[in-house]
Amino acid sequence: MNKGQKKIIIWVFAVAAFLMAAIFAYALFFRTDKKSDPVRTEITQIPEVSEPPAPTQNPHEGKVQSMLSGQWVSKETENKRPFAVVINNIEYAFLHQMGTSRADIIYEALAEGGIPRMMALYEDIGDVKKIGSIRSARHYFVQFAYEWDAVYCHFGHTKYATAKIKKLKVDNISGLSAIGPVAYKRNYSVRAPHNVFTSGKMLKKGAKKLKYSLKRNKKEMAEHFTFSDKDTPLNTEKKAKTAVLPFSYYATCKLTYSQKKKQYLKYEYGKKHMDSYYKKQLAFKNVIIQLVRESNIDRNGYQTMELTKNSGDGYYLTDGKQVPIRWKREESSNIMRYYTKDGETLTLNPGKTYIAVFPKNRRKLIRIK
Repeated sequence: MNKGQKKIIIWVFAVAAFLMAAIFAYALFFRTDKKSDPVRTEITQIPEVSEPPAPTQNPHEGKVQSMLSGQWVSKETENKRPFAVVINNIEYAFLHQMGTSRADIIYEALAEGGIPRMMALYEDIGDVKKIGSIRSARHYFVQFAYEWDAVYCHFGHTKYATAKIKKLKVDNISGLSAIGPVAYKRNYSVRAPHNVFTSGKMLKKGAKKLKYSLKRNKKEMAEHFTFSDKDTPLNTEKKAKTAVLPFSYYATCKLTYSQKKKQYLKYEYGKKHMDSYYKKQLAFKNVIIQLVRESNIDRNGYQTMELTKNSGDGYYLTDGKQVPIRWKREESSNIMRYYTKDGETLTLNPGKTYIAVFPKNRRKLIRIK
């Protein structure tokens, strides 16, 4: 090997050594090991900044919970005065009822001869286009209307009803008074005396002409019950899928719970209880059976109930279950309230309510299962 070749070999080794040193230096100073590179580690551990969640909109904003139904309604609706309308419920009239599905609360009680009668209570009656047929006043329905400070609407009366209207100073629209033609109208396709009908607009017109206030006065309303914010199952295992209420030999009310609708569907006279105008079967979220002492008040068979100052028991049904309840009424101070067995004010689920004012002496005939 000559000197030139030796120089070339030495130069190649020198270049190789330089390159290896450069690679080692690069690895030493620019390695990507996170544990030994505090600067790089600090950068990679910075948490991502997420957008703040959008505020949840209150679905009930600007609304209030109804005192009658527990539903969320406008403040304008909540300030309206309720109307209580006496509804004919003899079997023939039952087939022609109108506007009953729009009521927030329906009371049913016996009139005379074993025939039941109803009182439909409306929070906002103005847009109900047909209501009826309208029947005559009974003093216990006057008492129910008084509890709600409602305008009481009827066509006909008994002397007991007119005396109670006068005593309690209940604003009423009587079809047999001078205001009758303004507030009521006969439908001659239906047999008399079951053919008197009205509408929300007609009743409001009559009330205005009589100079009744149409603004709600909460201080004049008895506290019947309270409402849950949402549907709440009863804390009981006692079922109430059906309830059969034989008011008399003539009329039996049946309520069947629909799991799909989560309401009780009403039947009477062996048929669906229908609103023939709105084409809807009567359906209720809540059912109250209020047991009362009931008897004939005279030889005409007119009924009376011990409601002026009294208490009693009953049942509350919702969501296919039942619990026992108590009720207490003191007319002089307008106290009417339903209680649980523990003495707490009864809390209902939001929705329509059916109140069966049922004779205590027929209690054993009630079938709930």
